[in-house]
Amino acid sequence: MSRSGSPQQITSKEDMGVFSPSLACRSSGTTSSQAPYAGPRKLGPDLAQVLAYWEGLKRGEADMPFWDDLNLSSLPDLSGRLFLLEVSDKPTRFRFGITGGEIKDRYTGDLVSKFLDEIGVRFPLQYLNSQSSATVESRRPTYYHHAAAKTGSAYPAGGYSRLLLPTWGDGHIGMLLGAIAWA
Repeated sequence: MSRSGSPQQITSKEDMGVFSPSLACRSSGTTSSQAPYAGPRKLGPDLAQVLAYWEGLKRGEADMPFWDDLNLSSLPDLSGRLFLLEVSDKPTRFRFGITGGEIKDRYTGDLVSKFLDEIGVRFPLQYLNSQSSATVESRRPTYYHHAAAKTGSAYPAGGYSRLLLPTWGDGHIGMLLGAIAWA
């Protein structure tokens, strides 16, 4: 499919730090309170920077950028907390492409070329498979916040927030840009 097959833009770029709940759902009668993985009104500075970068890559009236326009070296201060998930369709699966060093260190395992359904679900990748599915289905950015575990928890871990941003390629959402901000 040609690049013109991408969906049309329905949101504005007035304030790059604002994460509108409407970004997390299509205008298909779903209200923002029903949208899974809807974000807060305002993102923290690191995730806002990634969202602004993603918004800046959009061409014309496109609702999302093309995956081949991504260049993670444009976000050098955040590189350790960025990742790319390749999206295959029919069936929909997600595979790690690039994974930042901080993410690998905190996950304590290599993730490159691994499918989400092949890895153990643990910090900092809780609910990543379902969030990825919601991003593809809604065709909008999604957000997940994980609160820090309480002292004495069987699974101690710090808190974090995660943003997933869809990108278009080969006639479908071909890749997700992910970013994590540690609490």
